[in-house]
Amino acid sequence: MKIKKIPSEFLIASPILKKLNEAHFEAYFVGGSVRDTLLGQPIHDVDIATSAFPEEVKRIFTHTVDTGIQHGTVMILDHGEGYEITTFRTESGYTDFRRPDHVRFVRSLSEDLKRRDFTINALAMTREGEVIDLFDGLNDLNAGIIRAVGDPTERFGEDALRMMRALRFSAQLGFTIEEQTCHALATLVPNLEKIAVERIQVEFEKLMMGKNAAHAIELGITHQLFNYLPSNMRHWRLSIWQDIRHDLLENQPVTIAGIWSYLAVKSGENSHEVNTLLREWKLSRTIMRTTTAIVPVVYHIQAGIIKAWDLFQVADYQDTLLEVLALLPIRSAVIGEVKKILSDLPIKHANELTINGQDLMAHHIVPAGPQLGQMLRRITEQVVTGELINDRQVLMNYARRWRDEQN
Repeated sequence: MKIKKIPSEFLIASPILKKLNEAHFEAYFVGGSVRDTLLGQPIHDVDIATSAFPEEVKRIFTHTVDTGIQHGTVMILDHGEGYEITTFRTESGYTDFRRPDHVRFVRSLSEDLKRRDFTINALAMTREGEVIDLFDGLNDLNAGIIRAVGDPTERFGEDALRMMRALRFSAQLGFTIEEQTCHALATLVPNLEKIAVERIQVEFEKLMMGKNAAHAIELGITHQLFNYLPSNMRHWRLSIWQDIRHDLLENQPVTIAGIWSYLAVKSGENSHEVNTLLREWKLSRTIMRTTTAIVPVVYHIQAGIIKAWDLFQVADYQDTLLEVLALLPIRSAVIGEVKKILSDLPIKHANELTINGQDLMAHHIVPAGPQLGQMLRRITEQVVTGELINDRQVLMNYARRWRDEQN
């Protein structure tokens, strides 16, 4: 088939394919960008494959960078934006279930495409928009099927992460995993333990944000995939995953912070256990800070305790907090109350107080040290809860009274 209206992302990159063709080499757009074009979805990365070997590519173009030369990948910088071009290749000897022991460059597009994971990703397209489909990927795309290219046992044996990718694509696209592919997944799922946590994290997060995430979670439960996830998550009770599946029928998280804050809440774990979970997934400090702040507040809300002081302390993360609350079985009236309290907070940050530590020390109310921090926290809480108005004189008078009471 031929794509009549070629997306601009391909048109911009077309001169690269043209130059390779003029040098008598084959060159195609390949993989996810072709799939997403056919599905009418946004294109994220434009990947190019060619029959030209790396040294030949480097002779054709003026500005290149060896981004993965051992695997045949060269970045071309001749047209402003950088494009990675990879030589057709075959791979063999996946002893670690992650990467090939041997890579051999070839001139055959067919040899290159048959090493790819799923038929819907084994599509190629010329610069004129002609789609090359050697493994019935178009039919699977139209039927909504995720099918391994060739023998699924071989494909999953080459890279165990492909099992997680199968569930991720099912979640994102709403596709069904073909029977033999699903059977191979169920058989080889223990090999996920051999995959780096960072690689699993990327696929798992995309799965959680997929429109069909509930179905993918159900598949994970059925085939015990979650028993091989990093961290203590692999020991979660079945009921936790079943609850997650039920929640995701209604809504899906839209941010990375929302995913991990939601999962931490569903775990029911204490602060120390949540910290351990996040560290074992090697999440960023920003995600860890957001999640550890939000989880205890959500626990309080679930218990029917909604306090302005609690919400003030997570005001910087309120978008994530509301995202998590929307995922949980919490009444809309409760979420509405939380939103109102957040909106009505007299201050959003402690630096909005009309006094500060320098004022308290200058007036000899309290010296520098732990007591100063305690007093500022106490004043902040009184303002947030409406016990005091945020007026300089009122707060100075309160500080003096509180100092005298403490003495």
